[in-house]
Amino acid sequence: MKRLLHFGSYFEQLRQEQGLTLRMFCKKASCDPANISRMERGLIQPPKGREILEKYAEALNLVEGSDEWYQFFDLAAADQGIVPQDIMEDAELVKVLPVFFRSLRGQKLAEKIRSGMK
Repeated sequence: MKRLLHFGSYFEQLRQEQGLTLRMFCKKASCDPANISRMERGLIQPPKGREILEKYAEALNLVEGSDEWYQFFDLAAADQGIVPQDIMEDAELVKVLPVFFRSLRGQKLAEKIRSGMK
């Protein structure tokens, strides 16, 4: 699976891999095709509500706890500019986030991450 950095393009790739047209997906997930199309094209952000994201993940046949599941929710959070909900619910992880952010800003780590993204 190719690396995608935005939720919308990842969502579209998953939908197409399932053989679902936009309208088929929307019927399965009971959602508006216009909004899904805008989301896939990056014109609107992914939903903030976990319940809606879970409904979409279920319609895409994502298995909870799989790499695709985490990628789906992590990209949704990243596109919204937030830390994923499951991380924020882990008190031990939340305590080390400031250290992680400082490390991430560090020149060498940031360069390694950026070079790995090309």
